Amino acid sequence: MSATLRQTPLHDAHVALGARMVPFAGWDMPVQYEGVIPEHLAVRTRAGAFDVSHMGQLHVDGPAAQAFLESVLSNDVDRVDDGGAQYTLLTNETGGIVDDLIVYRLSHGCFLLVVNAGNREVAYDWLKEREPRGVEVRDASEEYALVAVQGPSSLELLGLDEAPAFTHAMGEVAGVETMICRTGYTGEKGVELLCPAEDGVTLWNAVLDRGVAPCGLGARDTLRLEVCYPLHGNDITQETDAISAGLGWVCALDTEFTGADALRRVKEDGPERRLAAFVMEEKAIPRQGMAIAGGGEVTSGTHSPSLDVGIGMGYVPSASATADTELEIDVRGKPRRARVVAKPIYKKETH
Repeated sequence: MSATLRQTPLHDAHVALGARMVPFAGWDMPVQYEGVIPEHLAVRTRAGAFDVSHMGQLHVDGPAAQAFLESVLSNDVDRVDDGGAQYTLLTNETGGIVDDLIVYRLSHGCFLLVVNAGNREVAYDWLKEREPRGVEVRDASEEYALVAVQGPSSLELLGLDEAPAFTHAMGEVAGVETMICRTGYTGEKGVELLCPAEDGVTLWNAVLDRGVAPCGLGARDTLRLEVCYPLHGNDITQETDAISAGLGWVCALDTEFTGADALRRVKEDGPERRLAAFVMEEKAIPRQGMAIAGGGEVTSGTHSPSLDVGIGMGYVPSASATADTELEIDVRGKPRRARVVAKPIYKKETH
């Protein structure tokens, strides 16, 4: 079975570490090493490393590249300077989300888009079909390895200085030349390190040698859900619009991009349903697809290692999406009480 799955440049390193490998978005990926809970807590308290080389890297270059991206991405690319990055959405004509991604502005009219693994071909084809003169869209995913290092001690362990979030710069980590991106998917301080594929194992081993814990997809999912970062395919899809998903903040509705008219209408009318975050009031673990009484559905659910309680997100009628609203979730045939909370579900304690 694994022979048909793609492998990242770090695949053999994961196997050598004893990682439990699972199929994910067509890739053979580590789901855990020591275990989801210790890996999750390592990121919240110290630092953890994730192989995210399965993510897609698309280059969009040329004199018309910025104008092209402004026409297809929801956020305002014009606000991104060289060395900057921006979270944004690739939207369709109905305002649905083809993918959520990060666009990095390089220089000389060049941009790098890091897209979700399961949407790599979809996003590439979407852009390539619309590619105008003066623009080249190129899938460069095979050329790179990408390692995310996240946690309060991540920069200290890597010997990196502080820098503003959503910026990037070239630098070295353990002698490996890498694009150091101040982005991540855990809600913690950290970086995502993009380097040539052939240097990936060297970089990964150097990161672990500095005391960073290897982490798998299991912890990545619990971490992102605690801070309410949406997962494409679960919480957001081509059928869900950005306003209902709570992503209106990444839509520059005063500009013209694919689906902008539809999104302006949803915002003006008010969405019929919203993506709400909730915490279980009874001992139960919500899972994707479970029904929420009143016409809702869980899109992501798990047990929170930080809070030791069941948490999740799901679409509910807009009237039920306000904080402190009681929800009833069908957990394997039994009604279980939950409470809507303000996002994020997990907040760093302030001392």
